[in-house]
Amino acid sequence: MMRRTQSEPQFVLCIRNEGAEDLELRKVYQLLEDEPAAKDGYVRVIDESGEDYLYPAEYFIRLELPEAAVSALKLTA
Repeated sequence: MMRRTQSEPQFVLCIRNEGAEDLELRKVYQLLEDEPAAKDGYVRVIDESGEDYLYPAEYFIRLELPEAAVSALKLTA
């Protein structure tokens, strides 16, 4: 399997959303790299508001997607 570079989009699946009204269960979200947040147990995702926010990492599962799926899910600037 080909490893993705840091600049390529990464995605997560929401598996919990207690207290997070801008997250939908079983929905795929784009992950934004944030090393300081990761060290504290958080991930930064673009949520339903269209903005990026920090959420507990345990609310998500990282996904390894084929390139065709990444292209289809990529957010456009």
